[in-house]
Amino acid sequence: MNRTLLISAMCLALAGQGAHAADVLAQPAVQSAQALHAVLLGVARAGARLVAVGERGTVLLSDNNGASWRQAQVPVSTSLAAVQFVDGQQGWAVGHGGVVLHSQDGGEHWQLQLDGRKAAALELAAAEQDGNPQRLAAAQRLVADGADKPLLALSFSDARHGLVVGAYGLALATDDGGATWSSWAGRLPNPQGLHLYAVAQRGGELWLAGEQGLVLHSGDGGEHFAALPSPYDGSFFSLALLPGGEVLLGGLRGHLFSLKGDSFNAISNPLPVSINAAWAGERRLLLVNQAGAVLQGHLDGSGLAPLPQAAGAPLAAVAEASDGSLVGVGFAGPLRLSAAPTQSLAE
Repeated sequence: MNRTLLISAMCLALAGQGAHAADVLAQPAVQSAQALHAVLLGVARAGARLVAVGERGTVLLSDNNGASWRQAQVPVSTSLAAVQFVDGQQGWAVGHGGVVLHSQDGGEHWQLQLDGRKAAALELAAAEQDGNPQRLAAAQRLVADGADKPLLALSFSDARHGLVVGAYGLALATDDGGATWSSWAGRLPNPQGLHLYAVAQRGGELWLAGEQGLVLHSGDGGEHFAALPSPYDGSFFSLALLPGGEVLLGGLRGHLFSLKGDSFNAISNPLPVSINAAWAGERRLLLVNQAGAVLQGHLDGSGLAPLPQAAGAPLAAVAEASDGSLVGVGFAGPLRLSAAPTQSLAE
């Protein structure tokens, strides 16, 4: 890559894979006991199962709420950055080398749907049709660079409709479950090709967030996007949809904002440490940060406080297991962090 990928120390540590992208796209992930201690970057629920993804194509599965894990079969050995399941069976993961993986069996097996070479070719074709010289030149550079384009986040609204985003403003959408993809980069008001770190959608609304305070919004299902006047010029790494209709943005140095319409409101964060992920469940809001802390708060963003348990190493993501306990992933692999929330937070 010719620019620093500023998402967190985790992605910085893994971003030097570009020169070997073609190799890792052709090599399945190695099955090893060491995979249980791999650096992990994403975790999600697939029904009652937990699915975690990370370095060298590692995918780990837990069917007992994070008490034990086993490794799944994966056709690539490039690092995976994020994972999402829309139900107990259908899920997707994205990562370095521009990979999009799909599972139809709760994460047991995965198929490669997209890689960086195909993504670059799709953007080049779209740029040629668009006729914008700046976009065309950027697309030609993507093709020349090869399969080294990291995809960093994804959002599927159902088993057919999804959007994946990543470095250099890459954005690709599918409406057939990943059988085909189209480039949305030309729809984004992102002329600098800033990295996109987070994506979320609710109904016909979509939000993207990235470096240098970039926040993009679409109110028509992605047909058109507008750049919102950002309250912060540092990077945003996470988006979470709050039940009151707000969107929570978290980023560098612990900066937190709620967004409703085009209005941003700062949220108090007791830990001024970069936020790697935010998650809003039915009962509580959770944040994980670069210091390995987990903050828990009310679903309106208030009352954030660190849980007594800490990972002791940077955390990249957190999920709530089916028994209500918390499971985090990061530099120390998967960690069962806490029990179910208190009644006061559930109210």
